[in-house]
Amino acid sequence: MDRFVVRAGRPLEGEVTVSGAKNAALKQMAASLLARGRTVLRNVPEIADVAVMAEVLEAIGATVTRPEPAVLLIDVPDEIVPEAPYDLVTRMRASINVLGPLLGRCGRARVALPGGDNIGRRKLDMHFRGLEAMGASFVRRHGFIEATTPGLIGARTVLDFPSVGATENILTAAVLAEGTTIIENAAREPEIVDLAEFLIRMGATILGAGSPTITVVGVSELTPIEHEVVGDRIEAGTFLMACGIAGGEVEINGTRLEHLDLVVMKLGEMGLKVSPTAHGLWARSDGRLSAVDIATLPFPGFGTDFMPLAVTLLAVAQGTAIVTENVFDGRFGFVDELLRLGADIHTEGRHAVVRGVDRLSGAPVRALDVRAGAALVLAGLAADGETVVHDPYHVDRGYVNLAAKLASLGADVHRTTSP
Repeated sequence: MDRFVVRAGRPLEGEVTVSGAKNAALKQMAASLLARGRTVLRNVPEIADVAVMAEVLEAIGATVTRPEPAVLLIDVPDEIVPEAPYDLVTRMRASINVLGPLLGRCGRARVALPGGDNIGRRKLDMHFRGLEAMGASFVRRHGFIEATTPGLIGARTVLDFPSVGATENILTAAVLAEGTTIIENAAREPEIVDLAEFLIRMGATILGAGSPTITVVGVSELTPIEHEVVGDRIEAGTFLMACGIAGGEVEINGTRLEHLDLVVMKLGEMGLKVSPTAHGLWARSDGRLSAVDIATLPFPGFGTDFMPLAVTLLAVAQGTAIVTENVFDGRFGFVDELLRLGADIHTEGRHAVVRGVDRLSGAPVRALDVRAGAALVLAGLAADGETVVHDPYHVDRGYVNLAAKLASLGADVHRTTSP
Protein backbone atom coordinates (compact mmCIF):
# COMPACT_ATOMS: atom_id res chain seq x y z
CA MET A 1 0.00 0.00 0.00
CA ASP A 2 1.78 3.13 -1.24
CA ARG A 3 1.07 6.53 0.26
CA PHE A 4 2.43 10.06 0.48
CA VAL A 5 3.52 11.21 3.92
CA VAL A 6 3.67 15.00 4.34
CA ARG A 7 4.69 17.24 7.22
CA ALA A 8 4.73 21.03 7.28
CA GLY A 9 8.25 22.44 7.35
CA ARG A 10 10.28 25.41 6.32
CA PRO A 11 9.47 27.55 3.24
CA LEU A 12 10.31 26.11 -0.18
CA GLU A 13 13.55 27.10 -1.86
CA GLY A 14 15.37 26.12 -5.05
CA GLU A 15 14.73 25.10 -8.66
CA VAL A 16 12.50 22.44 -10.15
CA THR A 17 11.90 21.38 -13.76
CA VAL A 18 8.46 20.33 -14.99
CA SER A 19 8.03 17.28 -17.18
CA GLY A 20 6.37 17.15 -20.58
CA ALA A 21 2.64 17.79 -20.59
CA LYS A 22 0.54 14.68 -20.03
CA ASN A 23 -2.33 16.12 -22.06
CA ALA A 24 -0.04 16.85 -25.00
CA ALA A 25 1.98 13.62 -24.99
CA LEU A 26 -1.06 11.32 -24.88
CA LYS A 27 -2.76 13.03 -27.83
CA GLN A 28 0.41 13.03 -29.93
CA MET A 29 0.90 9.33 -29.19
CA ALA A 30 -2.59 8.69 -30.56
CA ALA A 31 -1.96 10.92 -33.58
CA SER A 32 1.19 8.96 -34.44
CA LEU A 33 -1.16 6.27 -35.83
CA LEU A 34 -1.80 8.57 -38.80
CA ALA A 35 1.65 7.93 -40.31
CA ARG A 36 3.41 4.69 -41.18
CA GLY A 37 6.93 4.41 -39.80
CA ARG A 38 8.73 5.65 -36.68
CA THR A 39 7.60 8.68 -34.69
CA VAL A 40 9.99 9.97 -32.03
CA LEU A 41 8.53 11.93 -29.12
CA ARG A 42 10.83 13.70 -26.68
CA ASN A 43 10.10 15.21 -23.26
CA VAL A 44 7.48 12.50 -22.64
CA PRO A 45 6.63 12.15 -18.94
CA GLU A 46 7.15 8.77 -17.25
CA ILE A 47 3.62 8.53 -15.86
CA ALA A 48 1.00 5.81 -15.64
CA ASP A 49 -1.28 7.30 -18.31
CA VAL A 50 1.53 7.27 -20.89
CA ALA A 51 2.13 3.58 -20.12
CA VAL A 52 -1.58 2.85 -20.66
CA MET A 53 -1.64 4.75 -23.97
CA ALA A 54 1.43 2.78 -25.06
CA GLU A 55 -0.50 -0.44 -24.38
CA VAL A 56 -3.45 0.91 -26.40
CA LEU A 57 -1.17 1.63 -29.37
CA GLU A 58 0.44 -1.80 -29.10
CA ALA A 59 -2.99 -3.45 -29.10
CA ILE A 60 -3.70 -1.57 -32.33
CA GLY A 61 -0.47 -2.91 -33.85
CA ALA A 62 2.22 -0.32 -33.13
CA THR A 63 5.45 -0.99 -31.25
CA VAL A 64 6.27 1.46 -28.46
CA THR A 65 9.67 1.59 -26.75
CA ARG A 66 11.36 4.00 -24.35
CA PRO A 67 15.14 3.96 -25.00
CA GLU A 68 15.65 6.93 -22.65
CA PRO A 69 13.55 8.15 -19.71
CA ALA A 70 11.92 11.03 -21.63
CA VAL A 71 11.91 9.54 -25.15
CA LEU A 72 9.30 7.36 -26.86
CA LEU A 73 9.75 5.53 -30.15
CA ILE A 74 6.45 4.63 -31.83
CA ASP A 75 6.72 2.31 -34.84
CA VAL A 76 3.48 2.12 -36.81
CA PRO A 77 3.21 -0.69 -39.42
CA ASP A 78 1.45 -0.56 -42.79
CA GLU A 79 -1.45 -2.58 -41.40
CA ILE A 80 -3.02 -1.80 -38.04
CA VAL A 81 -6.02 -3.19 -36.15
CA PRO A 82 -8.54 -0.33 -35.70
CA GLU A 83 -9.75 -1.45 -32.29
CA ALA A 84 -8.96 -0.20 -28.79
CA PRO A 85 -9.78 -2.87 -26.18
CA TYR A 86 -12.07 -2.43 -23.21
CA ASP A 87 -9.59 -3.30 -20.47
CA LEU A 88 -7.24 -0.48 -21.54
CA VAL A 89 -9.64 2.26 -22.63
CA THR A 90 -11.66 2.08 -19.42
CA ARG A 91 -8.50 2.89 -17.44
CA MET A 92 -7.96 6.27 -19.12
CA ARG A 93 -10.31 8.65 -20.89
CA ALA A 94 -7.63 9.97 -23.26
CA SER A 95 -7.78 6.60 -25.04
CA ILE A 96 -10.80 7.96 -26.94
CA ASN A 97 -8.30 10.09 -28.86
CA VAL A 98 -7.46 7.12 -31.09
CA LEU A 99 -10.95 7.44 -32.62
CA GLY A 100 -10.11 10.31 -34.98
CA PRO A 101 -6.78 8.91 -36.21
CA LEU A 102 -8.28 5.43 -36.78
CA LEU A 103 -11.18 6.84 -38.79
CA GLY A 104 -8.81 9.01 -40.82
CA ARG A 105 -6.31 6.24 -41.44
CA CYS A 106 -8.54 3.13 -41.70
CA GLY A 107 -12.05 4.40 -42.33
CA ARG A 108 -13.32 2.45 -39.33
CA ALA A 109 -12.77 2.15 -35.61
CA ARG A 110 -14.03 0.12 -32.66
CA VAL A 111 -13.24 1.82 -29.36
CA ALA A 112 -14.51 0.94 -25.90
CA LEU A 113 -16.36 3.68 -24.05
CA PRO A 114 -13.67 5.43 -21.98
CA GLY A 115 -13.05 5.63 -18.25
CA GLY A 116 -10.79 8.04 -16.35
CA ASP A 117 -11.24 10.37 -13.39
CA ASN A 118 -14.67 10.48 -11.77
CA ILE A 119 -15.16 14.26 -11.94
CA GLY A 120 -18.59 14.48 -13.57
CA ARG A 121 -20.30 13.81 -16.87
CA ARG A 122 -18.05 14.21 -19.92
CA LYS A 123 -20.19 13.33 -22.90
CA LEU A 124 -18.86 12.35 -26.30
CA ASP A 125 -21.74 13.87 -28.29
CA MET A 126 -19.60 16.66 -29.75
CA HIS A 127 -16.97 14.15 -30.89
CA PHE A 128 -19.63 12.16 -32.72
CA ARG A 129 -21.44 15.13 -34.28
CA GLY A 130 -18.23 16.58 -35.68
CA LEU A 131 -17.15 13.26 -37.18
CA GLU A 132 -20.69 12.53 -38.46
CA ALA A 133 -20.64 15.85 -40.31
CA MET A 134 -17.55 14.52 -42.10
CA GLY A 135 -19.31 11.31 -43.13
CA ALA A 136 -18.76 8.91 -40.24
CA SER A 137 -21.52 6.66 -38.86
CA PHE A 138 -21.65 5.48 -35.25
CA VAL A 139 -23.23 2.53 -33.46
CA ARG A 140 -22.95 1.84 -29.73
CA ARG A 141 -22.88 -1.89 -29.14
CA HIS A 142 -21.80 -3.99 -26.14
CA GLY A 143 -19.93 -1.11 -24.52
CA PHE A 144 -18.06 -0.18 -27.69
CA ILE A 145 -18.31 2.69 -30.15
CA GLU A 146 -18.23 1.28 -33.67
CA ALA A 147 -17.51 3.87 -36.33
CA THR A 148 -17.32 3.50 -40.11
CA THR A 149 -17.01 5.83 -43.08
CA PRO A 150 -16.73 5.34 -46.86
CA GLY A 151 -14.32 8.27 -46.78
CA LEU A 152 -14.18 11.40 -44.65
CA ILE A 153 -15.16 14.65 -46.36
CA GLY A 154 -14.28 18.07 -44.96
CA ALA A 155 -17.15 19.87 -43.22
CA ARG A 156 -17.88 22.82 -40.93
CA THR A 157 -18.52 21.96 -37.29
CA VAL A 158 -19.64 24.31 -34.52
CA LEU A 159 -18.92 22.92 -31.05
CA ASP A 160 -21.46 23.61 -28.30
CA PHE A 161 -18.54 24.10 -25.93
CA PRO A 162 -14.80 24.43 -26.64
CA SER A 163 -14.17 20.77 -25.81
CA VAL A 164 -10.52 19.77 -25.91
CA GLY A 165 -11.24 16.12 -26.71
CA ALA A 166 -13.75 16.87 -29.46
CA THR A 167 -11.41 19.42 -31.04
CA GLU A 168 -8.57 16.89 -31.02
CA ASN A 169 -10.58 14.02 -32.48
CA ILE A 170 -12.06 16.14 -35.26
CA LEU A 171 -8.66 17.68 -36.00
CA THR A 172 -6.86 14.33 -36.24
CA ALA A 173 -9.58 12.90 -38.47
CA ALA A 174 -9.66 15.98 -40.71
CA VAL A 175 -5.98 15.99 -41.64
CA LEU A 176 -6.50 12.98 -43.96
CA ALA A 177 -10.05 13.89 -45.05
CA GLU A 178 -10.91 15.10 -48.53
CA GLY A 179 -11.44 18.85 -48.69
CA THR A 180 -11.55 21.52 -46.00
CA THR A 181 -12.75 21.14 -42.42
CA ILE A 182 -13.57 24.14 -40.23
CA ILE A 183 -13.92 23.75 -36.45
CA GLU A 184 -15.76 26.69 -34.86
CA ASN A 185 -15.64 27.35 -31.11
CA ALA A 186 -12.56 25.13 -30.99
CA ALA A 187 -10.57 24.57 -27.82
CA ARG A 188 -7.58 26.91 -27.53
CA GLU A 189 -5.41 25.13 -24.96
CA PRO A 190 -1.61 25.08 -25.45
CA GLU A 191 -1.85 21.31 -25.86
CA ILE A 192 -4.10 21.86 -28.92
CA VAL A 193 -1.46 24.17 -30.39
CA ASP A 194 1.26 21.60 -29.71
CA LEU A 195 -0.81 18.86 -31.37
CA ALA A 196 -1.38 21.08 -34.41
CA GLU A 197 2.34 21.84 -34.64
CA PHE A 198 3.05 18.10 -34.43
CA LEU A 199 0.58 17.39 -37.27
CA ILE A 200 1.86 20.27 -39.42
CA ARG A 201 5.39 18.91 -39.18
CA MET A 202 3.98 15.54 -40.30
CA GLY A 203 2.66 17.26 -43.44
CA ALA A 204 -0.83 18.44 -42.42
CA THR A 205 -2.24 21.82 -43.43
CA ILE A 206 -3.75 23.52 -40.37
CA LEU A 207 -4.51 27.18 -39.75
CA GLY A 208 -5.77 28.91 -36.62
CA ALA A 209 -4.77 26.49 -33.85
CA GLY A 210 -4.96 28.41 -30.59
CA SER A 211 -7.88 30.50 -31.87
CA PRO A 212 -11.64 29.76 -31.81
CA THR A 213 -11.58 28.78 -35.50
CA ILE A 214 -9.34 26.02 -36.84
CA THR A 215 -9.18 25.32 -40.58
CA VAL A 216 -7.81 22.01 -41.86
CA VAL A 217 -7.15 21.23 -45.52
CA GLY A 218 -6.89 17.47 -45.92
CA VAL A 219 -3.82 15.82 -47.42
CA SER A 220 -3.36 12.34 -48.83
CA GLU A 221 -0.56 11.17 -46.55
CA LEU A 222 1.43 12.09 -43.45
CA THR A 223 4.99 11.13 -42.55
CA PRO A 224 6.46 10.34 -39.10
CA ILE A 225 8.66 12.95 -37.42
CA GLU A 226 10.56 13.81 -34.24
CA HIS A 227 8.85 16.22 -31.87
CA GLU A 228 9.41 17.61 -28.37
CA VAL A 229 6.33 17.71 -26.16
CA VAL A 230 5.51 21.07 -24.57
CA GLY A 231 6.10 21.48 -20.83
CA ASP A 232 3.30 20.65 -18.40
CA ARG A 233 1.56 23.88 -17.36
CA ILE A 234 -0.57 22.04 -14.79
CA GLU A 235 2.53 20.74 -13.04
CA ALA A 236 4.01 24.23 -13.16
CA GLY A 237 0.83 25.62 -11.59
CA THR A 238 1.09 22.94 -8.90
CA PHE A 239 4.53 24.20 -7.85
CA LEU A 240 3.36 27.82 -7.94
CA MET A 241 0.55 26.98 -5.54
CA ALA A 242 2.88 24.90 -3.38
CA CYS A 243 5.00 28.03 -3.01
CA GLY A 244 1.88 30.00 -2.09
CA ILE A 245 0.92 27.44 0.57
CA ALA A 246 4.34 26.77 2.11
CA GLY A 247 5.93 30.15 1.39
CA GLY A 248 9.44 30.64 0.04
CA GLU A 249 11.10 31.36 -3.29
CA VAL A 250 11.30 28.93 -6.21
CA GLU A 251 12.23 28.79 -9.88
CA ILE A 252 10.14 26.54 -12.13
CA ASN A 253 11.87 25.58 -15.36
CA GLY A 254 10.34 24.13 -18.53
CA THR A 255 7.16 26.20 -18.64
CA ARG A 256 5.90 29.43 -20.27
CA LEU A 257 4.14 32.40 -18.70
CA GLU A 258 1.66 32.66 -21.58
CA HIS A 259 0.38 29.17 -20.75
CA LEU A 260 -0.46 30.30 -17.21
CA ASP A 261 -1.52 33.93 -17.67
CA LEU A 262 -4.81 33.88 -15.75
CA VAL A 263 -3.50 31.53 -13.07
CA VAL A 264 -0.53 33.84 -12.50
CA MET A 265 -2.83 36.87 -12.50
CA LYS A 266 -5.04 35.33 -9.79
CA LEU A 267 -2.03 34.28 -7.72
CA GLY A 268 -0.67 37.81 -8.08
CA GLU A 269 -3.95 39.20 -6.72
CA MET A 270 -3.51 36.88 -3.75
CA GLY A 271 -0.03 38.26 -3.08
CA LEU A 272 2.25 35.69 -4.75
CA LYS A 273 5.02 37.38 -6.71
CA VAL A 274 5.61 35.72 -10.11
CA SER A 275 7.78 36.75 -13.05
CA PRO A 276 9.18 35.04 -16.17
CA THR A 277 12.76 33.83 -16.43
CA ALA A 278 14.86 32.64 -19.33
CA HIS A 279 13.80 29.06 -18.65
CA GLY A 280 10.40 29.37 -16.99
CA LEU A 281 9.04 31.21 -13.95
CA TRP A 282 10.21 32.64 -10.64
CA ALA A 283 7.85 32.87 -7.67
CA ARG A 284 8.05 34.14 -4.10
CA SER A 285 5.60 34.19 -1.21
CA ASP A 286 6.47 36.37 1.78
CA GLY A 287 3.56 35.34 3.98
CA ARG A 288 -0.02 34.19 4.10
CA LEU A 289 -1.86 35.04 0.87
CA SER A 290 -5.23 36.78 0.53
CA ALA A 291 -8.42 35.16 -0.77
CA VAL A 292 -9.81 35.92 -4.24
CA ASP A 293 -12.84 34.53 -6.07
CA ILE A 294 -12.13 32.04 -8.89
CA ALA A 295 -14.30 30.69 -11.70
CA THR A 296 -13.05 27.93 -13.99
CA LEU A 297 -13.36 28.33 -17.75
CA PRO A 298 -11.76 26.81 -20.86
CA PHE A 299 -8.38 28.25 -21.85
CA PRO A 300 -7.41 31.08 -21.72
CA GLY A 301 -9.60 31.08 -18.60
CA PHE A 302 -8.70 29.56 -15.25
CA GLY A 303 -8.42 25.85 -16.10
CA THR A 304 -10.51 23.30 -14.24
CA ASP A 305 -7.41 21.19 -13.54
CA PHE A 306 -6.06 24.01 -11.38
CA MET A 307 -9.24 24.25 -9.30
CA PRO A 308 -8.52 21.59 -6.61
CA LEU A 309 -5.07 23.10 -6.11
CA ALA A 310 -6.54 26.61 -5.87
CA VAL A 311 -9.17 25.51 -3.34
CA THR A 312 -6.39 24.08 -1.18
CA LEU A 313 -4.45 27.36 -1.39
CA LEU A 314 -7.59 29.34 -0.52
CA ALA A 315 -8.22 27.02 2.44
CA VAL A 316 -5.17 28.55 4.19
CA ALA A 317 -5.45 32.09 2.77
CA GLN A 318 -6.75 35.15 4.63
CA GLY A 319 -10.43 35.84 4.02
CA THR A 320 -13.29 34.14 2.19
CA ALA A 321 -13.54 33.24 -1.49
CA ILE A 322 -16.17 31.75 -3.78
CA VAL A 323 -14.95 29.13 -6.27
CA THR A 324 -17.23 28.34 -9.21
CA GLU A 325 -16.66 25.19 -11.30
CA ASN A 326 -18.07 25.79 -14.78
CA VAL A 327 -16.55 22.84 -16.65
CA PHE A 328 -17.27 19.58 -14.77
CA ASP A 329 -20.25 19.02 -12.52
CA GLY A 330 -18.71 16.54 -10.10
CA ARG A 331 -15.33 18.03 -9.32
CA PHE A 332 -15.87 19.06 -5.68
CA GLY A 333 -15.74 15.49 -4.37
CA PHE A 334 -12.26 16.09 -2.97
CA VAL A 335 -13.57 18.78 -0.59
CA ASP A 336 -14.64 16.12 1.94
CA GLU A 337 -10.99 15.11 2.21
CA LEU A 338 -9.92 18.71 2.85
CA LEU A 339 -12.59 18.94 5.56
CA ARG A 340 -10.86 16.02 7.29
CA LEU A 341 -7.78 18.25 7.43
CA GLY A 342 -9.73 21.05 9.11
CA ALA A 343 -10.58 23.21 6.09
CA ASP A 344 -13.70 25.41 6.27
CA ILE A 345 -15.45 24.84 2.94
CA HIS A 346 -19.13 24.69 2.05
CA THR A 347 -20.21 23.42 -1.36
CA GLU A 348 -23.51 23.75 -3.16
CA GLY A 349 -23.85 22.63 -6.76
CA ARG A 350 -21.09 24.22 -8.81
CA HIS A 351 -20.02 26.63 -6.06
CA ALA A 352 -17.74 26.36 -3.05
CA VAL A 353 -17.39 28.96 -0.30
CA VAL A 354 -13.87 28.70 1.13
CA ARG A 355 -13.09 30.42 4.44
CA GLY A 356 -9.38 30.44 5.09
CA VAL A 357 -8.00 29.04 8.34
CA ASP A 358 -4.63 29.72 9.95
CA ARG A 359 -3.48 26.10 9.80
CA LEU A 360 -4.79 22.74 8.73
CA SER A 361 -4.49 19.60 10.84
CA GLY A 362 -2.76 16.49 9.53
CA ALA A 363 -4.92 13.41 9.01
CA PRO A 364 -5.23 10.38 6.72
CA VAL A 365 -6.93 11.29 3.44
CA ARG A 366 -7.52 9.64 0.08
CA ALA A 367 -6.68 10.85 -3.44
CA LEU A 368 -9.79 10.69 -5.63
CA ASP A 369 -8.25 11.80 -8.93
CA VAL A 370 -5.01 13.20 -10.35
CA ARG A 371 -5.34 16.86 -9.36
CA ALA A 372 -7.26 16.24 -6.15
CA GLY A 373 -4.48 13.92 -5.02
CA ALA A 374 -1.83 16.53 -5.73
CA ALA A 375 -3.94 19.13 -3.90
CA LEU A 376 -4.03 16.95 -0.78
CA VAL A 377 -0.24 16.57 -0.86
CA LEU A 378 0.04 20.37 -0.99
CA ALA A 379 -2.45 20.70 1.87
CA GLY A 380 -0.06 18.71 4.03
CA LEU A 381 2.51 21.51 3.60
CA ALA A 382 0.28 23.71 5.78
CA ALA A 383 -1.02 21.09 8.21
CA ASP A 384 0.15 20.50 11.77
CA GLY A 385 1.31 16.96 12.36
CA GLU A 386 1.39 14.29 9.66
CA THR A 387 -0.79 14.10 6.56
CA VAL A 388 -1.00 10.69 4.87
CA VAL A 389 -2.42 10.62 1.33
CA HIS A 390 -3.60 7.16 0.32
CA ASP A 391 -4.20 5.86 -3.24
CA PRO A 392 -1.26 7.78 -4.75
CA TYR A 393 -1.62 5.88 -8.03
CA HIS A 394 -4.07 8.60 -9.08
CA VAL A 395 -1.27 11.16 -8.72
CA ASP A 396 1.07 8.87 -10.65
CA ARG A 397 -1.25 9.23 -13.67
CA GLY A 398 -0.30 12.89 -14.04
CA TYR A 399 2.93 13.66 -12.17
CA VAL A 400 6.49 12.41 -12.43
CA ASN A 401 7.96 11.95 -8.93
CA LEU A 402 5.85 14.67 -7.30
CA ALA A 403 7.13 13.83 -3.82
CA ALA A 404 10.77 13.87 -4.92
CA LYS A 405 10.39 17.17 -6.74
CA LEU A 406 8.74 18.83 -3.74
CA ALA A 407 11.42 17.35 -1.49
CA SER A 408 14.10 18.88 -3.74
CA LEU A 409 12.61 22.27 -2.83
CA GLY A 410 12.90 21.48 0.87
CA ALA A 411 9.41 20.13 1.53
CA ASP A 412 9.02 17.28 4.02
CA VAL A 413 7.28 14.90 1.60
CA HIS A 414 8.07 11.29 0.81
CA ARG A 415 6.50 8.27 -0.81
CA THR A 416 6.38 5.15 1.31
CA THR A 417 5.18 1.58 0.98
CA SER A 418 3.67 -0.41 3.82
CA PRO A 419 2.64 -4.10 3.86
